[in-house]
Amino acid sequence: MKRKISTTILLLCSVFVCLAAIADLTGKWKGNVKMADGNEFSLTYIFKVDGEKLTGSILSPQGELPMYDGKITNGTDFSFKVNVDGGVIPNSGKFYGDSVTVVAEMNGEKLHSTLKRADK
Repeated sequence: MKRKISTTILLLCSVFVCLAAIADLTGKWKGNVKMADGNEFSLTYIFKVDGEKLTGSILSPQGELPMYDGKITNGTDFSFKVNVDGGVIPNSGKFYGDSVTVVAEMNGEKLHSTLKRADK
């Protein structure tokens, strides 16, 4: 019985640590994305985490793109979508504490970005 209680407490603590870690994703992150044609763009991501829900927006030279259908999975993985000129661009990412990676799938290509915190 004692072992069962200890195991349950340990599992609950692990879940709370994961939720606390991903909560640190909230804020402003900056990075660059390199397009297939070689052009590079600066992007700013503004993430807002509420439990397992992810919202926010991406600021680009062309304007602001709101995120939708955002969700957090496995404590550090996340996904969301943005609309660009009427097309849906799915994004996935991973939170590492001091950096974030984001992969956008656009026109059959995967565009990778590494982001650093911009608001601290």
